[in-house]
Amino acid sequence: MELPGAVLFCCNQNRVRSPIAEALMKLMFGDRVYVDSCGLKPDKDDEPDPFVLAVMDEMGADLSRHRPKTFDELEEDSFDLVISLTPEAHHRALELSRARAVEIVYWPTVDPTLVLGARDEVMGAYRELREALAARIRARFGPIPSFGG
Repeated sequence: MELPGAVLFCCNQNRVRSPIAEALMKLMFGDRVYVDSCGLKPDKDDEPDPFVLAVMDEMGADLSRHRPKTFDELEEDSFDLVISLTPEAHHRALELSRARAVEIVYWPTVDPTLVLGARDEVMGAYRELREALAARIRARFGPIPSFGG
């Protein structure tokens, strides 16, 4: 399956869902595709979500330098594919398709920040999100390329 040249993942605050999707895509496909993420509105807390850091660290991805950004703060705006992870972000993403040829896709995702309880329960919700996004990425873009083949 052919990879697009540039993919954008978007959600509401660019703090949980879209950064996880961006990091997974980069882990799976490296520099074969340009990947970025953004949100609709800036988050009051500019620090990375600690549960995102923990579940992505389990995969070998360091998101400690991730800082949330909005659509207006994107450095690049010519994406081949925009994957929105919330209904609100999907509406904003559709606006991009009015001015240019871009494929817009909606992947409904659960917000793990709504899970309350012990740390293990919350971590479980974040892991479920991570695994669901990884499965969607594999289904959309095919098997992860390996060295030499």
